Amino acid sequence: MSNSRLMKRLKAEIQDLEENPVSNCSAGPLEDNITHWKATIFGPENTPYENGIFKLDIQFQPDHPFRPPKISFITAIYHCNISKSGSICLDILKDQWSPALTISKVLLSLCSLLSEPNPDDPLEPEIAKLLKNNKKEHDSLAKEYTLQYANDNDKV
Repeated sequence: MSNSRLMKRLKAEIQDLEENPVSNCSAGPLEDNITHWKATIFGPENTPYENGIFKLDIQFQPDHPFRPPKISFITAIYHCNISKSGSICLDILKDQWSPALTISKVLLSLCSLLSEPNPDDPLEPEIAKLLKNNKKEHDSLAKEYTLQYANDNDKV
């Protein structure tokens, strides 16, 4: 894909986010680099992540939208589908990617992942095991993590 097509697509994504903001999320390019974005997800209500502010790094590949963006959590999170290094196990960021997907839809999917973890496809097997066997303890640890790492807007 030519660089000008990529730029056109990313500008359309920015416009879409401005015109149709995603609840509990925001995203946009860093300074003068339209292919490198930062995003923020506010922890969904009635989850252990509630009141947390989670920062993400988004890197669009030169062949976007034919390949998914590389997205990782910067903010530490206790979640079975998100590794300690911030990698995310989400099908639409891997083999279920479609050029029709926008960053808005990806952010919505990430919010859903926070609300509904998938312990059957974990990046963190121990967390998945705890979620399956003792949800109350899992949620308590996730909430503790959220309070420790995701409650200060200035922390990255």
